[in-house]
Amino acid sequence: MTAQELPQSFAPDPDFAARANVGADAYDRASEDRLAFWDEQARRLDWDTEWSEVLDWSDAPVAKWFVGGKLNVAYNCVDRHVEAGNGDRVAIHWIGEPTDDARDITYAELKDEVSRAANYLSSLGLVAGDRVAIYMPLLPEVYIAMLACARLGLTHSVVFAGFSPAALRSRIDDAEAKLVITSDGQFRRGKPAPLKAGVDDALAGNLDGVDGPAESVQNVLVVRRTGLDVEWTEGRDVWWDEVMPEQSTEHTPEAFDSEHPLFLLYTSGTTGKPKGIVHTTGGYLTQSSYTHHAVFDHKPGEDVYWCTADVGWVTGHTYGVYAPLSNGAQCIVYEGTPNSPDEHRHFQIIEKYGVTIYYAAPTLIRTFMKWGRNIPAEHDLSSIRLLGSVGEPINPEAWRWYRDHIGGGRVPVVDTWWQTETGAIMISPLPGVSDAKPGSAMRALPGIDASVVDGDARQTGPEEHGFLVITEPWPAMLRGIWGDMERYRDTYWSRFAEEGYYFAGDGAKWDADGALWVLGRVDDVMNISGHRISTSEVESALVGHDAVAEAAVVGAEDATTGQAIVAYVILRTSAGDEIDRQKLIDDLRTEVSREISPIAKPRDITIVPELPKTRSGKIMRRLLKNLAEGKEGGDTSTLSDPTIMDQIREKGTRG
Repeated sequence: MTAQELPQSFAPDPDFAARANVGADAYDRASEDRLAFWDEQARRLDWDTEWSEVLDWSDAPVAKWFVGGKLNVAYNCVDRHVEAGNGDRVAIHWIGEPTDDARDITYAELKDEVSRAANYLSSLGLVAGDRVAIYMPLLPEVYIAMLACARLGLTHSVVFAGFSPAALRSRIDDAEAKLVITSDGQFRRGKPAPLKAGVDDALAGNLDGVDGPAESVQNVLVVRRTGLDVEWTEGRDVWWDEVMPEQSTEHTPEAFDSEHPLFLLYTSGTTGKPKGIVHTTGGYLTQSSYTHHAVFDHKPGEDVYWCTADVGWVTGHTYGVYAPLSNGAQCIVYEGTPNSPDEHRHFQIIEKYGVTIYYAAPTLIRTFMKWGRNIPAEHDLSSIRLLGSVGEPINPEAWRWYRDHIGGGRVPVVDTWWQTETGAIMISPLPGVSDAKPGSAMRALPGIDASVVDGDARQTGPEEHGFLVITEPWPAMLRGIWGDMERYRDTYWSRFAEEGYYFAGDGAKWDADGALWVLGRVDDVMNISGHRISTSEVESALVGHDAVAEAAVVGAEDATTGQAIVAYVILRTSAGDEIDRQKLIDDLRTEVSREISPIAKPRDITIVPELPKTRSGKIMRRLLKNLAEGKEGGDTSTLSDPTIMDQIREKGTRG
């Protein structure tokens, strides 16, 4: 079947639609009265004090949602489920990387553990508003630590455990964290790797460019995970397993103002200094909880839900911890990598636990494609009833493969667009409503107003590339950049300041049917002889070829065209070693020309053994751009394999 013969959209299954949590009427209700709609969604939570006003936008671009309302996030995520008689329901199915390592934690047990942790943190003298840094792998204790902070009104800053000590230190200093919660180490691909040692280096200042010890940190709480030997600072360092059993399981949560800062999450900035994105309490939990209910169609007590993201990223915060637990979900939490001990691990977990909702990044999906469809085919994945995609635009080929080979060719796929800054999903199909198109995020969710505009803020027509903007405030929106409100206004609101639009930094277009396509970061849009071409469009065309598993495209300086398209591709295992690589490169050029336009034909295509990726799976296109332009490679210290650029130079086939 050719690309033209494939179905271009997929209507919801009638049985699924009949049982769906949210129907088409939600769009109408939100359109009639947006604030009344969000008032309704806020009432899905338990509030200690009701709000007097849904939205105060008088200090734009800083919003106040549910003004005067008070609630406790941990109570909403844990206690209320126990009080409703669901304490025996499993909250966390935790699976360690070693195959014989697993724990089930019920909501009642989670309540006890969170209460213990809250009591201990209080004993350290921490009070609401203090900041806590969390630097841990995906252990049950990271969930407990986050919820204990939320219970006490401590603002947590989770730092991905794959980040360097220098990255940790910069975040500790910026937030002036008083406590660091970490583990002795973590398991990665079957081997223990140290983590506490990195904390020690960060706090001591044993780093280039760091002047002296971290003065704000008073204590380090350490979870015993790997048994690795660790250095110990008496009076500062404490073992989790030695202090927690002594704590009471009784703890009364305090209600906090809707605008109380719940967490900081640092994201990369163009200046090099990470931005501490501030998320608050009531609006964030309202939109997070509602979108989890609406987009994933979650049924409490029926579904087994797996968000594969690490808590070091916003996806892990919102759809790993707070949203699913607020809805009483049974959550899969897996510590390790998808290929440890082998490529079957994720599918074994789905099969064993009867996972019904699976939420993953396109990078992971394309990795599965690279491994081959025979691997998921060996497992019973019939429990899955919904698939989700997050993190970057998913190419249609990967979307179809995901639905066919993980979803059995029968389940809805929700391709979700949102950001660290938005806090929760903004644009996505509704699985019981949308005729989903592979690769399209479709339309803004009820209560969200999004548009595509040109540089003069005029709405674009069908198939015209423009800028994605959010035109009205939303409950889970960021409230600023920690300690730098000027940077907040400049980064997100200055481009369309007169209109008051939030600028997402992504390119987008409407198609002729009114479906929204996100085209990637604006700086990932290339200008080829005056034509704007998205890197993701070219990547999608390349991956559409049967031999290609993954592609990365960059715009390189070109004296004739301004920019030239340069592509790097990884072949599927099924392509074999005997394939004529130069012929394949010619075929790929032809394919791109056919799929998009002759203007989009790559100047260079290089077949490579792997792409330069960070430990989180993000492709470092900057390094590829430098390579394409003949410049020095740049810093490779954040790559999962720092040698990969040398491998590309030595083993790549260019044509």
